[in-house]
Amino acid sequence: MAELLAPAGNIEALDAAIGEGADAVYMGLKSFNARLRTTNFAWNQFEAAVQAVHRQGKKIFVTVNTVSEERETERLYRFLAYLDAVGPDGIIVQDFGIIRMVQEFFPKLRIHASTQMNIASARGVNLLSREGVKRVVLSRELSLEEIKKIRSNTSAELEIFVHGALCVSESGLCLFSSFLGGKSANRGMCTQACRRFYSAEVAGGVEQGYYFSPCDLQLIDKIPELVKVGVDSFKIEGRMKSAEYVGSVTAAYRYVLDHWQEDRKGAIATGKRLLSMDFARTKTNFWYDFALPEKGSVAESDEKVASKVLNPAQAGGTGIFLGTLERIRPIKLESDAKDSSFQTVKIATLRGGNYDPDQGDSIRLHRKDDTGRVSHKVRIVQEMDGRRWIDIPEGFSVGDPVYLLQTKSMSKRYRHVLPDNLSSFRRQPGAQQLPILDLTPIAKNELSYFPEGLYVQVSTVADMFAVQSENPVRLILELNSETRADLIEKNVTLPFAKKQVIISLDPFCPAALEDNLASTVDLLIAKGFCTWVVNNPAHISMLKDKDVNMIAGPYLYTFNRWAVSWLENQELGAFITPLENSRRNLEATFDVAFRSRVLVSVFAYPALFRMRFRLPKAYDFTFFSDKEGMQFKALSSPDGSFVMPENPFSIADKTSFLKNAGFTRFLIDFSKTKVKKKDLNQIVAAMRRQQALPETSRFNWKDGFYSPEKIEEYRSAKERTVDTARSSGGKYKTRKFSGKK
Repeated sequence: MAELLAPAGNIEALDAAIGEGADAVYMGLKSFNARLRTTNFAWNQFEAAVQAVHRQGKKIFVTVNTVSEERETERLYRFLAYLDAVGPDGIIVQDFGIIRMVQEFFPKLRIHASTQMNIASARGVNLLSREGVKRVVLSRELSLEEIKKIRSNTSAELEIFVHGALCVSESGLCLFSSFLGGKSANRGMCTQACRRFYSAEVAGGVEQGYYFSPCDLQLIDKIPELVKVGVDSFKIEGRMKSAEYVGSVTAAYRYVLDHWQEDRKGAIATGKRLLSMDFARTKTNFWYDFALPEKGSVAESDEKVASKVLNPAQAGGTGIFLGTLERIRPIKLESDAKDSSFQTVKIATLRGGNYDPDQGDSIRLHRKDDTGRVSHKVRIVQEMDGRRWIDIPEGFSVGDPVYLLQTKSMSKRYRHVLPDNLSSFRRQPGAQQLPILDLTPIAKNELSYFPEGLYVQVSTVADMFAVQSENPVRLILELNSETRADLIEKNVTLPFAKKQVIISLDPFCPAALEDNLASTVDLLIAKGFCTWVVNNPAHISMLKDKDVNMIAGPYLYTFNRWAVSWLENQELGAFITPLENSRRNLEATFDVAFRSRVLVSVFAYPALFRMRFRLPKAYDFTFFSDKEGMQFKALSSPDGSFVMPENPFSIADKTSFLKNAGFTRFLIDFSKTKVKKKDLNQIVAAMRRQQALPETSRFNWKDGFYSPEKIEEYRSAKERTVDTARSSGGKYKTRKFSGKK
């Protein structure tokens, strides 16, 4: 029997999930999980939950699905030791470093590969399975036929998402939120850039819309086929959703799983009725109904997929539209305080909707300029002037839209899973010291394929000619539909010797295309291409037993030496820095003796979104901007669609500093960008002269990732400084804090 896996973002959602018949729940604790903005569980609550859920014959999984910096690895080690002691049924991970730590120290912990690991093919699943991963949560951008293909070629457990919010970007490959301010989706801090309101430059003027806000996934009518395929676990997304949402969605899928064999049509109809109060976005079944070719690029129907998942008129938030704020006024109410004082509350009327909110209903208010959203439970309802007035939070004005999240009548009481008294649950992470890990020493001539100097990456053969004048020591050529045709079908002459050319593989490797990719790789190896940039575990599986050199690309995230060590064990000896990385973390990960293994990206147009479809024809624009005026560009190709910043990432002026630190290999990355000789000359000149390029971004190079812990440490230190100065009667100064560590 397939498992029904429900989210438990808080205690109430845990009660609802178990109460409605989930076989298992997944939850996060206060750190190392991809939903840091939800409530999450305290240590004693989690320990109690494991015991209570197990007593009911259910399972509990813990999300540890973020990538960790080197400075965090000891805390991560202690966290894993704590989990090992408490005994959940599995941990869901993205970081290769966690796999390496578990292999070394905690073999009892059962590992599940997160969808953030971007596994979309049997080769990827099987590589992880051989490394001890028991279950893989497949990428969400797969068709039913692709899931069938994966199932028929692996014995590992497979888990898929069947309901809830989608990411517009391919699973685990979104850099947008991180680029905007260090709040990395790979670190649990996603600010949902895809849900934002954008202005696009079109012929005749400017149009606005939620161009990249995807609909929500709903596969309730596909459950019978997926059961027959042999999917092991059906996962409901929603650790940031309410208990009512979790309860209603769990009940719907529970009913279909239990009754489809006796009455398929009736069971699905009942399930859909149970979902009728899911006040989320418009629903889509994404790729499930589309057949995909086994050769070439994405399906010809990919624009239809895009039109099914993207709706520019759909606001980024969820809920049923109640209207816009029409009139707002303050009223005074008696305060709950003992002094019988009064408090001022704002109330408002709505215009344009078909439902009048009641006391106890939950609503969400959006600022019309898309600068913020707030969820709010209605406490006050007054009938005045023939209109219904409701209380609203501060910070909203006339014209702001309002949405219904749930009605009071939807609320349902569930039996508590956790005991009332948690005093006996006292485990917490300890103070264990992480053993020192040394990376593999570099053997003589080991890196002959990886010389010092300038590397340039391009997306077309024509661009290879454009960069020839700068004499890079290696040319990295992206393998895509166009370059495949040039290299294999047209057999074009290249301006570089094959030993100087490195082939870079796309990070998304779906089941429909993996066999064709493997054949292409074999053909290119036979032609003499012997060095490859791999960006997906499936690539490692394709190349591991062949006489070639593998370089870990930027999408095999090497944010700590434990991840580097795991990749070393897969026969990878060189590494390209992830574009999200910071100088401090790069130096912490690679000691001086190992920095000759690293290729540092010094210039790039990062792919902020990577989408497995062409954008719809209605998206007849290249440039668009956000509310802050930051400009981006959209590109559709036979290999999918990409969003990139108008202003590139550059640390070209830091190469002298990097050389002094021991990094001697530098990458100028023109992926998805037409190369102009004058641009390349300008970048190389900036490297030589150590001059910053104008209108470029440092990404996270200087400030690193956004870190709530660091902000709290700063605030505490600042308060101590102020208190000390006051107590001593001295003067003190404060400086503005940027909000990043």
